[in-house]
Amino acid sequence: QVQVVESGGGLVQPGGSLRLSCVASGSIFSIYARGWYRQVPGKQRESVALIVSGSSPTYADSVKGRFTISSDDDKNTVYLQMNSLKPEDTAVYYCNWIATTEGGPSTDHWGQGTQVTVSS
Repeated sequence: QVQVVESGGGLVQPGGSLRLSCVASGSIFSIYARGWYRQVPGKQRESVALIVSGSSPTYADSVKGRFTISSDDDKNTVYLQMNSLKPEDTAVYYCNWIATTEGGPSTDHWGQGTQVTVSS
């Protein structure tokens, strides 16, 4: 069983920065992809940043040049560095790991989310 936990959200002023962290624990055998998503009440969840293993990161157009996804495999952690934050970035941010446990198929593993609020 895989557990995913996000942290690092909070209140920040426009133009400020935050770094979100996502730690996975449990019996991970192989990783296909890791990504960050966000959701605003009344709207569909959207992809923000994605790393497919062995490939370069990809980003939503709305965050290109401002957000950076990275990972530290020794710590089983994925980060989202968010700079030049805008009020439109306000959302609950979710981390997802697409991974296998030994003897099973690739499945999504979602965290509970962390709230990011950008407001003056």
